[in-house]
Amino acid sequence: MKKANLNIGNVSLEYPFVLAPLAGITDKAMRSLCWEAGASLTYTEMVSGKGLWYGDRKTARLLEIGEEEGPVAYQLFGSEPKIMAHAVSILSGKESWPGYVNDRRPVLFDLNAGCPVPKIVKNGEGSALLKDLDLLFDVTEAMVKAASCPVTVKIRRGFGRDEDCAVEAARAAEAAGAAAVTVHGRTREQYYEGQADWDAIGRVKAALRIPVIGNGDVLCGRDALDMMEQTGCDGVMIARGALGNPWIFREARALWRGEPLPEPPGREERIGMLIRHIDLVSEDKGEDTAVREMRKHVGWYIKGMPGAAGLRRQINTITDVDEMKRVIRGILK
Repeated sequence: MKKANLNIGNVSLEYPFVLAPLAGITDKAMRSLCWEAGASLTYTEMVSGKGLWYGDRKTARLLEIGEEEGPVAYQLFGSEPKIMAHAVSILSGKESWPGYVNDRRPVLFDLNAGCPVPKIVKNGEGSALLKDLDLLFDVTEAMVKAASCPVTVKIRRGFGRDEDCAVEAARAAEAAGAAAVTVHGRTREQYYEGQADWDAIGRVKAALRIPVIGNGDVLCGRDALDMMEQTGCDGVMIARGALGNPWIFREARALWRGEPLPEPPGREERIGMLIRHIDLVSEDKGEDTAVREMRKHVGWYIKGMPGAAGLRRQINTITDVDEMKRVIRGILK
């Protein structure tokens, strides 16, 4: 396989492995740890275009980019071209918004046309855009015209369980000016069930001139390389495979360079990273929020360790950060 940078418009990434946007997960702490481990690009949690339109302060919180992070893309969701153009204009610095103060700006804007969550879909947003490709074109084009950096679009294979409109949707995004398209090889009705259809990613790659990023069922570094070899895609977006496992990017990078697969992290390294993750969230959001939000991460980091089930139950009753870290360290004894 020919090794080349992943070029998205004027953004050049040395390695083609990126962290997916995950609601409630890809905050500053998660992004910085995955960047450090080898992700060439990370994405924010989904940001509401309407949230920016109406000046929602919680939306502003999602837009913060830390000094310790690498390149970050904002993922936006919405279905009204005027609102999405306004959101991108604010985030490009063309318009002021009292809730948005950020010394660092994103390198990309990404339109979410793949989220399967009912409350998003019922508003005509997320994967609902796959049911109206003219609207998908209009929203993408509005964002491109308002943006100061490249705009990309993330889609699914289709909406209905057996639907496959990925090529048509990707072509609409390309025609509207998108600089790249990410394809999740499942339909909206599948959610995250069953096996991702990597062939759908390959069909999109064959049909487009712009870069195509594959997504779905990449759970280790070898999976990332296999997806690229099977589909010809230009990059790989990693989601579930990075939960409790930022080292997946280290693996993918090593294999991409033709190096031996690194040794998997031992228990001490995994627990050390988990403690560090807790500390980063505590510093950013406060201890009370860190305790609540890190419970799910604990389960991912300790999966497969002896005593993991009992530790998960215990963690769910803890309300203090120091106590949480003390109990977690106890699994090493």
